[in-house]
Amino acid sequence: MARLSPLPADLVGRATVTFDALQSAGGTIYWIEGRPEGDVLRAWSSDEGRSDVLPQGFQVASYVHEYGGGAYVVGEPDVWFCNASDQRIYRYRPGSPPYPVTPVPERPGAHRYADLRRVPGDGRLVCVRERHEGSAVHNELVMLPGDGSAEPEVIAAGDDFYMSPALSPDGKQLAWVSWNAPLMPWDGSRLWLADLEGGERRLIAGGDDESVCQPQWDAKGILHFVSDRSGWWNLYARDSGRTIPVLTGKFELAAAPWEFGYRTYALSDDRIITIAQRGSEHLLLTRTGNGDIHHVELPYTSMKPYLATVGADVVVIASSPTRLPEVVKVTPGGAAQELASTGLTINGYAIAHPQRFSFTTRDGTEAHGLFYLPTTKVAEPPPLIVRVHPGPTANWPMRLDLHAQYLTGRGFAVADVDHRGSTGYGRVYRNGLRHRWGEADVADCVDAALYLISAGRADGHRVVIWGASAGGFTVLSALSSTNVFAGGIARSAVVDPEEWGRSAPKFQAHHPTLLTSRSPEPAFLSPLLLIHGDADPVTPLEAVRALAQQSARSRLVVIPGAGHTFRRPGDVTTILKAELEHLRAVLEADA
Repeated sequence: MARLSPLPADLVGRATVTFDALQSAGGTIYWIEGRPEGDVLRAWSSDEGRSDVLPQGFQVASYVHEYGGGAYVVGEPDVWFCNASDQRIYRYRPGSPPYPVTPVPERPGAHRYADLRRVPGDGRLVCVRERHEGSAVHNELVMLPGDGSAEPEVIAAGDDFYMSPALSPDGKQLAWVSWNAPLMPWDGSRLWLADLEGGERRLIAGGDDESVCQPQWDAKGILHFVSDRSGWWNLYARDSGRTIPVLTGKFELAAAPWEFGYRTYALSDDRIITIAQRGSEHLLLTRTGNGDIHHVELPYTSMKPYLATVGADVVVIASSPTRLPEVVKVTPGGAAQELASTGLTINGYAIAHPQRFSFTTRDGTEAHGLFYLPTTKVAEPPPLIVRVHPGPTANWPMRLDLHAQYLTGRGFAVADVDHRGSTGYGRVYRNGLRHRWGEADVADCVDAALYLISAGRADGHRVVIWGASAGGFTVLSALSSTNVFAGGIARSAVVDPEEWGRSAPKFQAHHPTLLTSRSPEPAFLSPLLLIHGDADPVTPLEAVRALAQQSARSRLVVIPGAGHTFRRPGDVTTILKAELEHLRAVLEADA
């Protein structure tokens, strides 16, 4: 049988389409389709198929917290959306041009909006507003008429951050989540309830040591929410002044809310359906009215934190180790219908299937990862690339990762490490990186490599560490503190946590205070490749250039016009080729 070809760099570069922000209304499914040229609102219905929703010239994106999310809401036939170019909310009705319903700020983009919600029974909107006034940034909840006939009215203020406004079915009560620095929402947050037309807010759940998120009301007017009070993000309800467990276990029913608009569960009269995460995998669970829990069998292992329903069917954004992300409609019996895909095919190319592995760290903690064997015949044991995810509160999902496949097709084994601080393993594991960033994550990556080397699955003399963003900081820390790695690659690296805190948006400016213990020394023990966009707003290019100049063992590749992530196909292709050149040079020199 003929040997399959490795994935070419240009195919990996073309995999830039993303799907996010699912909603449904009137039997139609909506989502945001991310493209290199901007984010487009798309729709699908059984009658019309797929279509663009908005006229040309309008793109949907919120820049609240810079990460955005919750940038549109559908009211059939109307759609309200945050326009990418000026950050104002627009109203669109098919047949008429979109028009703004929020006032013109003093400076373009000075007022930003997110988490748009409609008030049941009338034409008003409730949402998060972020006001930029000089160097000060203010976050609050506001309400405004959907036709723009009056300016937004502040209905909750005083906390540092707000998210997830949720209106009761009768439109009389509003629940929301807030939190204050130095905590991030996955560290500690609070769920509040108040009458929409005024009155004292009441604390429902949460605190400095409890993360709450995603409040939703069912049709009977009972408030549900996700809390990690048990050590895991599980589902609870507030009924008659009591908090009642609804769906609990050693699984996560939410994701760390880096963006607005996550929705990982849906409520109906006869069932609850939710996305549940266990480590690197996601499941679709249903809880029936009598309390029975069922696992919906699907050919997918990874789902984004967005879920919508159409009648008895559920819609998710799903992928697997052999399938790129798709928008999928699933029947109660598990039959799946693809509504949208990236359009790329991997038929004819060699694909490595990730294998879960766990290992014991030097201080006795059980840590986790995914391991890929090379698909090209090489000398045994193979060279190993240890990859560190960005975040740092993220994880490596069990899905088709074209960067990993590019490496395995060229003779490298790949280990994706979910070091302490990663999500999917409960609150204790997530908090394991507090004040230990640059130490615990480095130790876990080293111990993962040593575990695989001792098991005969990797060559101990040919190990390289790779990371992006926060994972790039781990790479810098590793190369300055250990000689296990023959080299390193850092994309868009965070170089100095203190400087990162000063330059980061308000949402993340205080994040380093709960994470870091020290900054890495610029004396690297093995060769380092730095890849950085010259328009990166997170770590300015000047800081990376200065770091490269301090170390004779580092090389910098600058990507013109690129920000913190690389979405243009040509940029991705250039980066892959630079990384491969570095790997071959380093590993041949150290062989």
